[in-house]
Parts: sequence; structure tokens; C-alpha cells
Amino acid sequence: MLGSCVETVRKTMPLVHNITNYVTVNDVANALLACGASPIMSDEPEDVADITSICGGLNLNIGTLNKSSIAAMWIAGETANALGHVVLLDPVGAGASKLRTQTAIELMDKLKLDVIRGNISEIKTLALGSGSTKGVDADSADTVTEENLDEMVSFAKAFSAKTGAIVAITGAIDLVADSKTCYVIRNGRPEMSKITGTGCQLSGLVTAYVVANPGNKTEAVAAAVCLMGLAGEIGFANLQPGEGNATYRNRILDAICHIDGKMLEEGAKYEVR
Repeated sequence: MLGSCVETVRKTMPLVHNITNYVTVNDVANALLACGASPIMSDEPEDVADITSICGGLNLNIGTLNKSSIAAMWIAGETANALGHVVLLDPVGAGASKLRTQTAIELMDKLKLDVIRGNISEIKTLALGSGSTKGVDADSADTVTEENLDEMVSFAKAFSAKTGAIVAITGAIDLVADSKTCYVIRNGRPEMSKITGTGCQLSGLVTAYVVANPGNKTEAVAAAVCLMGLAGEIGFANLQPGEGNATYRNRILDAICHIDGKMLEEGAKYEVR
């Protein structure tokens, strides 16, 4: 059950190493603390091997790449692989530039990844070797809809089979797939896309959830995705007149902090295909 994944995170308090982008690093840290996990941030190549070695999971986010952070990702990723730790890749903006695209594809090809999480344009870029995004947002032509849902579910399963990683495609409809099973998730609010960092926060949460639930990783990813969407719904419902994006950001964090297993079981909107 998805709710048990929530409780396991709060009981085990997994430590997650995040090499993430400077736009959202504070939000990722706060989201991890809110869900019951512990964050640590380091992108210095001489520091990351030690930091990764004491953590259960590694969250690699390419949102603000530079030569130093790329080197750090390789060192941390190889260290995590050697230790059998969870590794997640968030290919932010893959398809928007040559550097982002090549870096994401090389990390995917050469590291053992437990999870790849991105929007549909980013995931298609990794699958096809090239693509297009609207900055760091999905191209509208790639949107997962009810009309193309069967096709997208098949694509997600096939990409998971190819990479050996659980694939989480997030958007208006979220897909969480391994090679055999796909969770189709309909939690969330469109207003979440107006806040910088909700996807980055989710990648941190997913990493923590997989670390805490090693025996049911696909379900753990689905639980984290449902929880983030539900937090967006609760946060929006709690907005008061005159409040906007800044307050909504905090309301989402508050909701993550308070959602327990029972609340997730009652609020999660998903089907399994």
C-alpha cells in the first residue's frame, strides 16, 4: 500500500545526497525535511565521494550545470554505484542545450540508475537521443493526455525495460513505470507549474522514498508522486484571498509535512496498468 511507504520514510529518516541546482536547492532540502528524511548538499568534486558514502541515496539534478558539478556527479554516481546506493537522475532541461542533453544521456548510459524522473520532453530526449523542451518545461506537443495515454504507458514501460530504471514522467497526468507495471496518477494542480522547484522537490522525495522502501521501489516512487500531487491540492485549497505563488510554495511544504499514510491512501488518485 502506498501509505506504508510514507510511514517507512518517517521511521527510517533516510539521508539523501543532493547534487541539485542552485535555483531550488533550499526548496529540495526543506521538502526532504518535511517528508521525514534528511538532506545533505554537496557538489564539490573533492567532497562528494565522502558525502555520498554516508548517504543511502543520491539525487542528481542537471538544472544548473557547470564543469565542476558535472565532475562531481560522476564521482558521486560511481561511488554510489560501488556501494549499492539508490541513484536518481533528474534530467532538467534535457533537449534545451547540447551540454544538458549529452550530460544526461552519458549519466544514463554509464551509471546504474534506480529512477529517472522528468517531464515527458526530457524523458523523450533521453529515449531518442535528442529532443526539444520549452526551457526547462515540457514542450506542449509532448503532453500526456487521455487520448494518447495507452501509447505513453507503453513508452514508459519500454523505456524502463531499456534502462533498467523506474521511469517517472510528471505532468498533468503522471506516469510511474517499471518494465511490467505503470501507475497512472492524477493528483496535483496546474498551478504547481507556476512555482519553481516542485519537480526538483519531487526528485528529492522520490530518492528518499526508494531508499526507505527497497523491497517495493516502484510503489515507493508512485507514493512519492501521489504525495507531491496531493500536497499541491491541499496547499491550493488552503490559500486565502490575496495569497499567491510565494504562499502557495509554503503551503505545499506544510502539506508534505502533515500528510501521513492514512491521508495518502485516502487522497491518492491512481490506477495501475
